[in-house]
Amino acid sequence: MNALVHPNLALFKGEKPFPMIPTCEHFAGSEKLMLKAMQIQDQLGPVFDITCDCEDGAATGQEREHAQMIVRVQQSEVNKFKMAGVRIHDYTHPAWKQDVDILVEGLGDILAYITIPKSTEAAQVGEMIAYIQKKAAQHGVKREIPIHALIETHGALHEVFEIAAQPGLQVLDFGLMDFVSGHHGAIPASAMRSPGQFEHRLLARAKSEVVAAALMHGVVPAHNVSLDLKNSIATYEDAARARNEFGFLRMWSIYPTQIQAIVDAMKPSQNEIKDAADILTAAQKANWGPIQHAGELHDRATYRYYWEVLQQAKITGSAIPHAADLAFFTD
Repeated sequence: MNALVHPNLALFKGEKPFPMIPTCEHFAGSEKLMLKAMQIQDQLGPVFDITCDCEDGAATGQEREHAQMIVRVQQSEVNKFKMAGVRIHDYTHPAWKQDVDILVEGLGDILAYITIPKSTEAAQVGEMIAYIQKKAAQHGVKREIPIHALIETHGALHEVFEIAAQPGLQVLDFGLMDFVSGHHGAIPASAMRSPGQFEHRLLARAKSEVVAAALMHGVVPAHNVSLDLKNSIATYEDAARARNEFGFLRMWSIYPTQIQAIVDAMKPSQNEIKDAADILTAAQKANWGPIQHAGELHDRATYRYYWEVLQQAKITGSAIPHAADLAFFTD
């Protein structure tokens, strides 16, 4: 009897796998908020990432101390899951290289990702990535540190497909507020909130372009924050609309009550999880050849889709049928 082949080996030979990362990214700018976020992560489990923010978190003149604090926090035992990244200063800020120097030296082996904000062209993103890679090599970091790039300027949107193709890129983030501000009043402030953020023509176009560029290059598209901080229902609705209407696979959180709402909105339904589990376990037994399920034909094309559904279910902490969990997620 032939050994059962795992879907990663059967379905993606010679191809770059699509990043399977948490659907929620929670921002924290101060030491207090970073520690609080890590406590929440310990309670909820590894279902969201934490972005320790240098750009908006560091007081002017305190950039070095702020970066050193992030190193200390992430090196501590509170960072249980090692699922914390960082947003550095933008290309025009004199502290961005200092951020990289401190963070890569101190956290190069565990840093989940580095987010690059406010770029106006692909060349800037490329230069910053090259500097990060150079510093990683100098400090003996063997892994490639994932890069997230914010699309929040006219120039970045204009070159979004070039940015998405940059080496090491894992996520394209859409930055709503800076993008709206850059339109000099042509987009009203109401469009920073729902429903305007989804319905204004310029914003719908921008979000669609970000998602298309990201998915074309095997990068995760991440949606902007929901400004209604304490209304978890509104956050859930924003995340669901971003996921179902625009194709975003990840979303920012800036308040603790937003985390679970985003995870819940982004995770697959139980019906889809069950279908995925049934189809994939049957396909594995058929050595990944075509099968019939519920009167429908399935082959490698649908197997890839349902394998990503199951992985998303696992990442979001959703219940997976025991047979599929045992077959695909047990070492």
